[in-house]
Formats: sequence, structure tokens, C-alpha cells
Amino acid sequence: MPSGAVKNRVNWRPDPSRAVLLVHDMQEYFLAKYDMSQAPIPTLIDHAVQLRAACNAAGVPVVYTAQPVEQPSGDRALLNDFWGPGLTAADKHAQQPVIEALKPGPQDTVLTKWRYSAFQRSNLRDLMREWGRDQLIICGIYAHIGCMATALEAFMQDVQPFFVLDAVADFSAAEHQMAITYVSGRCGASLTVDEVVAALSSATADKTAEQIS
Repeated sequence: MPSGAVKNRVNWRPDPSRAVLLVHDMQEYFLAKYDMSQAPIPTLIDHAVQLRAACNAAGVPVVYTAQPVEQPSGDRALLNDFWGPGLTAADKHAQQPVIEALKPGPQDTVLTKWRYSAFQRSNLRDLMREWGRDQLIICGIYAHIGCMATALEAFMQDVQPFFVLDAVADFSAAEHQMAITYVSGRCGASLTVDEVVAALSSATADKTAEQIS
């Protein structure tokens, strides 16, 4: 799991009044590809839990994506060619839920995931407009597939994406690093979980101080 700060082309920082947290595809099915006891998964889960707690404390909405078990061939379409039946296989249905450590709360939003990008065939952008939000903090799996695709589309929809580099995971270290480098150089800011939590906490503290004064 990468841990150091990276050089970004932009100096954006998460703002709790502008941000949404996206917990991307943290379903049992996708985590089952890993040994849950081995790196990077314990760190991934711990950091995602930290992010969610920080966002809850700062009043940042939390959105989840999750693929459904029922995906007609016309809906799954080209995904079949690359990944086969996925969750639609009968013996995989029980792995559809988000993992227990990150189980969505009643106040959270869960979007049905159809394509790599969380914006595709969902109302994510509409929700963000409704909430007056134009920043997206991204954690989850897989870094170089859905997480990176979502960051790129966020940029193209005038949303600032924040790629939490030590709260995403991938098939390999090389693919993980490729995603971090691409986002930081082309469409967003790649930050550590500590940097994101510090930015949210600082902005919240500043707002509280202003209200008191």
C-alpha cells in the first residue's frame, strides 16, 4: 500500500462544505479476490473506515456503489466479455453486500453500479448538484479500473476528484501506482488518508471558530 504524499499538478484540498465521499465497490465479491488477512486489505479497510468517520463528523455525504446480482445481458453487455458473469453467477449472489466493516448507514446513499465509472447510468451527478457539492473523495477498489474511471469522469463533469491513494487497492502494486500517477497528473489530486482527514478537520474547525466569534 503506497503511503507517501505525491506531487500533484493542482493544490486542491477537500472542503467539507463541497465534498462527497464515494465508497467504491467494497462488496464481499470483489474483496474475495484477496487474502483478507494480508496487505493491502487490512489497511484499505481501516483507512476507508477512517475516511467515513471523518466525513460523518464533518457533515460530508457518503455514497456507496454496489453491483447488483441481477444484470440482464443487455445491461451487463461488454463487461461479460472482459469479466464473465461476475456477481450474476448463482454461487456468487451471497457475496453482493458491502463488507460489514463499511456497511452503509441509514443516512447513506447506495447507487447501483453498472459500469466502471460511478457516474454512468446513475444519478450521482444529479445528487451532487442537488446537494451543492463539486468535490468527490474516492476510496475502494479497484484503483486502476472503477476508481480511476470515476475520477476521470468527475473531472470531465467539473467535479474535483480526490483519489485517496492509501484507501484504494488493486490487483498489483504497478497498477495501483499507475492509477495514482494518472490521477495526480491528469484529472485530480492523489492524497493520503491523513491528508484528507486533516483537511476536513481543519476546515470544520475553522468554520466552528468563525461561528463562535
